[in-house]
Amino acid sequence: MQIDGTIQALREDLVRVASLGDENVSRAAELLSVALESSLGRRIQDALSEAALELNDQLESSHVELRVAGHDLQLVLVREDGTVPEPADEVFSARITLRLPESLKQRVESAAAREGASVNTWLVQALQRAVETRRPASSGSRNRLTGYGRN
Repeated sequence: MQIDGTIQALREDLVRVASLGDENVSRAAELLSVALESSLGRRIQDALSEAALELNDQLESSHVELRVAGHDLQLVLVREDGTVPEPADEVFSARITLRLPESLKQRVESAAAREGASVNTWLVQALQRAVETRRPASSGSRNRLTGYGRN
C-alpha cells in the first residue's frame, strides 16, 4: 500500500476545513500540512506495525511482517517455514512507466485516496474495467423497433 495517497487526502481534508477561515488560517493550514507530512507517514507506519503485532498474537503457525520499500508499506503473512503464500489474485510482476500530466496525476491520487486504495491498485482496477471484454450486442438484442404503427 502506498501511503502517499492517504497523506495527500489528509492534507486536502485539512486545507478544506481551513478554508472556512480567512486567508491566514488557510495559509497556516497549508504550511502545517506540509510540516506534518513526514510525521503522518511515520504514524501510519506505526499503526500498521501495531496491527501486525496484534495479528501475530492471533496466529499460531505464521506471523505478519510490515515490509517497507520507499513509500510502499506491505503487511505480509509469513509461514512458520519462512515462505510467503502467493496471493489469490495474479501476482504483480509486470512494470510499466507511465508519464502523466501533473493535473491528471493529482486527480488520480485524489480518486485513489477517496476509495482508500493505493494509486497502483486504483490504476490496476481502472485498467481492468477498461479492457474487460464486452460482448458485442447481437442484431436481435438491440432495442430497435421495426414495423408499422397505427393511430
